[in-house]
Amino acid sequence: MAVADQKSSSSSSSSSSSDGKVWGFFKRPFRTSGKAAVTTSSSSWHNAPHHHSNAQGDGSNQNAANSVSSVARSLLPTRRRLKLDPNNKLYFPCEPGKQVRSAIRIKNTSKSFVAFKFQTTAPKSCFMRPPGAILSPGESLIATVFKFVEAPEKNEKLVDQKSRVKFKIMSLKVKGPMEYVPELFDEQKDQVAVEQILRVVFLDPERSTPAMEKLKRQLADADAALEARKKPAEETGPKIIGEGLVIDEWKERRERYLARQQVEGVDSP
Repeated sequence: MAVADQKSSSSSSSSSSSDGKVWGFFKRPFRTSGKAAVTTSSSSWHNAPHHHSNAQGDGSNQNAANSVSSVARSLLPTRRRLKLDPNNKLYFPCEPGKQVRSAIRIKNTSKSFVAFKFQTTAPKSCFMRPPGAILSPGESLIATVFKFVEAPEKNEKLVDQKSRVKFKIMSLKVKGPMEYVPELFDEQKDQVAVEQILRVVFLDPERSTPAMEKLKRQLADADAALEARKKPAEETGPKIIGEGLVIDEWKERRERYLARQQVEGVDSP
């Protein structure tokens, strides 16, 4: 009996110890889960301001993206409103000590009214006629550029030298037909586009080259256009003669009628 009691006590103690182990085994996950819950809740708490900082970061990223896009748009080539001929050079006959001329045709290729303006790096020795104008869609004109040619240094040929003088043509979209004033470009600087920077090239006037022949044709067209602008506008209505408001055709009819009346008066008894 003592042995049995000992065995039973030992078995009960072993069973209680085993039960303690089992309960301990089942209690461990709950302790771990409690720690995990605390850890999770604490991480979520600490992450709350972190999400706020991300929101601020997203706003700054958006601003940065907008600034980058604006810079990218500024780097993109501007859509041309004007077509120039020649497109990037101004040809002048090489005649040192004289004032020479060049010509350039400017055409509005856009669907709106466009104002253009000349600028030069040498305003004392160069000027343009006209210095600016407003062109309707599809309209074109020939501008004349005047330049005084200085004598080359060290007896060098001016044709072989590169001129530092440059011309710039700017354009501005306007609402409709209006009178051209240079202040338009000062009032809307953000809308002004640089169409082209023209480099000066000197040609030998004694040599017949395609560029020289084309320059002569353009100068002749510019002179003809200037003479046409000087002429007064022709009247499309009937011409008025004296104060009688009689048209030439009616005057001739009246004269014939009076002559016939005189003949009839002479023939009548």
